[in-house]
Amino acid sequence: MAKASNQKLKLLYLMQIFMRETDDEHMLTMQEIISLLANAGIKADRKTLYLDFEELRHFGLDIIGQADGRNYYYYLGAREFELPELKLLVDSVQSAKFITDRKSKDLIKKLESLVSKYQATKLHRQVSISGRVKTMNESIYYNVDKLHDAIGRDRQIRFQYYRWNIKKEMELRKDGSWYVVSPWGLMWDDENYYLVGFDAAESKIKHYRVDKMLKISILEERRLGRAEFQAFDMPRYTRSLFGMYGGEETRVTIEAENEMVGVLIDRFGKDIPLMPVDEEHFRTVVNVAVSNQFLGWIMAIGSGLRITAPESVVDKMRAEVRRLSEEYK
Repeated sequence: MAKASNQKLKLLYLMQIFMRETDDEHMLTMQEIISLLANAGIKADRKTLYLDFEELRHFGLDIIGQADGRNYYYYLGAREFELPELKLLVDSVQSAKFITDRKSKDLIKKLESLVSKYQATKLHRQVSISGRVKTMNESIYYNVDKLHDAIGRDRQIRFQYYRWNIKKEMELRKDGSWYVVSPWGLMWDDENYYLVGFDAAESKIKHYRVDKMLKISILEERRLGRAEFQAFDMPRYTRSLFGMYGGEETRVTIEAENEMVGVLIDRFGKDIPLMPVDEEHFRTVVNVAVSNQFLGWIMAIGSGLRITAPESVVDKMRAEVRRLSEEYK
């Protein structure tokens, strides 16, 4: 009975053999394929396997036969994901702070299953998760799914929000009061996941770290803030923030040495205007949420870049420099 059942699964086992045991550099002879099927309790012969190969090709598998001397080899060619693509995905998973260490390892193991066992070792060698700063909120994996569900159903959400205290304990903000928000989008910035939503109580769009959201529930009330979000430019919003710290968005004029142009383009994009000041300097205007993090970024760049307008932002920089001077007197 078991043998008969296995015979019905022959095509599935055969597909598994091609996916796990072969790639462009690792091939199997017909006899090796027959032996691997036999290990699974499936009897096969050359004649029926030729027909099976055609069935799998018709299904979409790129099964390639290739002569090498007196032997003939078979392997799986093109796959859904190429190895370089999976390396990028592995890098993204292992570097994302919003995915826990355990979930990162689980996801990478699943990505390894999309290539042969030989190519999987190439992915595995790239993995170095230990020691990285990762979120400790295991529920984020499901938070993201719930937030997408709320957005798709056009519903508001309720949740609690926390921060860490000096005892390394989770401390609820607003004394544990519930946040009620209309979710409109998710974005990934600075290796963290953020929800962008409309806060009706303050009549403004705000963002929240998804890994710091607790007990998310979907409400029956429809979302608010549709008009505000339709006028909302998510890419511009992301560029204007530094480390996702808020601040009043302001058009800031920056003067810099010519060699600093790459720094500004990397941060604000290629669409920024570049106006020459003299042979060695240029000026640009960018939209920035002016916060201490932005001022700190300017200071970290060094002497080749400075804020020249508006005067209110220049005054904030002067005040911050004075504060730091006093702090480290």
